Amino acid sequence: MLFDMDGVLFDSMPNHAYAWSHAMTQFGLEMTAYEAYLHEGRTGSGTINILAQRYWGRDATEEEIERIYAAKAELFNTLPEPKPMPGALEALTAAKELGCMIVLVTGSGQVKLLENLEAHYPGFFRQELMVTGFDVKRGKPDPEPYLMGLEKAGIKATEAIVVENAPLGVESAKGAGIFTIAANTGPLEDSILKDAGADIVVPGMMDVARLFRKQYPASEA
Repeated sequence: MLFDMDGVLFDSMPNHAYAWSHAMTQFGLEMTAYEAYLHEGRTGSGTINILAQRYWGRDATEEEIERIYAAKAELFNTLPEPKPMPGALEALTAAKELGCMIVLVTGSGQVKLLENLEAHYPGFFRQELMVTGFDVKRGKPDPEPYLMGLEKAGIKATEAIVVENAPLGVESAKGAGIFTIAANTGPLEDSILKDAGADIVVPGMMDVARLFRKQYPASEA
């Protein structure tokens, strides 16, 4: 099982959306919180360049990207610590009961969240089975992150299931040829996730846990 992090394991997307939408204004860029959800999973530089093209008519320079992303990260780190996503522990537990290898595939580079994985989900994640924003060149919606996750796990796409919450993450997983469950934990319409290619869309992570236990009873694993 390959799990995204923001919006799947942690209820962190409201903080990301707030930080993106508020930090951009000091650079003459504008992004609504809703739009931040549409860009979720994209690399920071990719998101910044979409805005730079829109408002400046060009890509941002490396120096500009560094300053803008630092401002976003600084604001993000002032916000209350995101709580674990309701149902995420149950979904991870159900996956583990099935004997599944658990892999993290996230576009995040927020060190604070990565450090919280072991605190909130002890024993579920190993460093060698993590793909983060630090590891990839292209990032979601490119299939690279999930292809890297498959490689680290030593499994084929047909042997894996992805749990995502963002349309770009769904596109990435489907581009890698993996069956994808979308937990719609944010404000986006279900149709956006379906159009991105999700095989199943459910309201939240508790529904993912129920799906695992209903579809794949532990006694049959």
